[in-house]
Amino acid sequence: MIKRLLLFAVIISNISVSQNTIGTTFISEGVYDGYTLFTVSTETYLINNCGEVINQWTSTFPPGNSVYLLENGNLLRAGRTSSSDITFGGQGGVVELYNWDGNLIWQYFYDTPMMRQHHDVYPMPNGNILILAATVMSNSEAIQAGRDPLLLTETDLYNEQIIEVTPLGLDSVNIVWEWNIKDHLIQDFDATKDNFGNIGLNPNKLDINFLNGGSGGSNWLHINSIQYNEERDQIILSSRNLSEIWIIDHSTTTAEAASDTGGTYGKGGDLLYRWGNPEAYKQGTNADRTLFGQHTPYFIPSNLPNSGKILLFNNGIDRTPSYSQVDIISPPETSLGVYDYSQNTKYLPNNTDYTYDEFTTGNSDFFSPIVSSARQLPNGNILICEGNQGHFFEINSNEEKVWEYVNPVNSNNGNISSQGDPPPNANLTFRAEKYPTNYAAFDGRDLTPGDPIELNPDLTLCNSLSVSEFEIHPISIYPNPTNGSFKVSSTQNINKIEVYNILGKRVLVSSGTTIDLSFQSSGVYLIKIHSDKNSITKKVVKN
Repeated sequence: MIKRLLLFAVIISNISVSQNTIGTTFISEGVYDGYTLFTVSTETYLINNCGEVINQWTSTFPPGNSVYLLENGNLLRAGRTSSSDITFGGQGGVVELYNWDGNLIWQYFYDTPMMRQHHDVYPMPNGNILILAATVMSNSEAIQAGRDPLLLTETDLYNEQIIEVTPLGLDSVNIVWEWNIKDHLIQDFDATKDNFGNIGLNPNKLDINFLNGGSGGSNWLHINSIQYNEERDQIILSSRNLSEIWIIDHSTTTAEAASDTGGTYGKGGDLLYRWGNPEAYKQGTNADRTLFGQHTPYFIPSNLPNSGKILLFNNGIDRTPSYSQVDIISPPETSLGVYDYSQNTKYLPNNTDYTYDEFTTGNSDFFSPIVSSARQLPNGNILICEGNQGHFFEINSNEEKVWEYVNPVNSNNGNISSQGDPPPNANLTFRAEKYPTNYAAFDGRDLTPGDPIELNPDLTLCNSLSVSEFEIHPISIYPNPTNGSFKVSSTQNINKIEVYNILGKRVLVSSGTTIDLSFQSSGVYLIKIHSDKNSITKKVVKN
């Protein structure tokens, strides 16, 4: 009993500092109220800000690599098969759909000796799915396309492909659209081969001989992300090895996507925009490079802060000193989706609109050479996944960290660490995505949290925050103590009320203001009351 009273004293003291080593290691006022999704080993987890599991899905495949929670509650996930064909970091091979209850409802293998899904898939608004894949070009095909034979160090070269599929039945698809980078190449090496031209005057095409200092291996491009923007009907891609982001037109037919004409923007499947490394199209030098192995660029949706801008995680590989940053840029548009460009120059902007890093403040710990992501949240915060360390954190507009989480799962073998122990040596996490509590997938679902992922969890941090909004709009709870029900009253709009027992376990959640504790044991309960933007925790005694 003494231990429980001490725990309660800590909970109500509004202390936001924890000794937790894994799971939720820090939480404070201003954290965005939502659920975070990530996949590791064969598991996909949806957690709340306390690290408690809201839902969990199990696959027979480790990540391959992205995962999305759809509005209907289904989970779209890429998995990594055991194939020995087309192997490189980020390899996948299978795409799966699970329902909310964890049942596998569709599974499609894009995995042959000549083609393999890798890194990313993307759920389209019409129910289709974009699949990113590598396909094999023989060295003779690459040479005919204009590749310098001295830059071919392996037996083949990988073309990057995007297909759009309509799922059929349990394991089939109808391919409705296709795009391949091999259809949009240029070279100035051999006039007797295909794609010969002036690279500097054709920035809409990709120089097949630009390697950005790489070795010339099969995986010369390493596309690690495809994200779709419905307003523009465009796809934004990220080439890690070339340190560039590209935008292409999705409105084309497959035939137009293989050409340089047609579609809404009149350029077929050519690049509409590129940014990050102007040396790639002979409009700069290595000194002009602004991206360094980046991941997950995407257009921020129109209903969020910084809408219409591109947010990305700039990993920072190949620069000295090494450090990561999060960048926001505004591509210059003459109209929606039409990018301003002056011939024989580099693509703008020259500078980012916003950059977050810790190196310029004297702390170089923020560095993930691979994977990772950043997401704009509705309240202005940014959720950052420092993926190599399995470290998620959320910053507010003042760049203060308001939430931190460390993945407790070993990404190699699925073993789970205990609270208080160091994080696993390997807890790599490809991305983290946060969904608002009013996201359509949660309608009618049981969102009662389970235990945190880590063993021997400590929830002392949670459910202890107060905010000034309720000081301006005071609340009343009556009767208190109560024999059963109590009512919460305030002039401030109340969105949700959560009830926690003295051990920090949530026992009830309600969108109404009358709470029934009749079926709960006698004792002290913490009542977390949520307004539109903030929350406050109060104490109620049940007799």
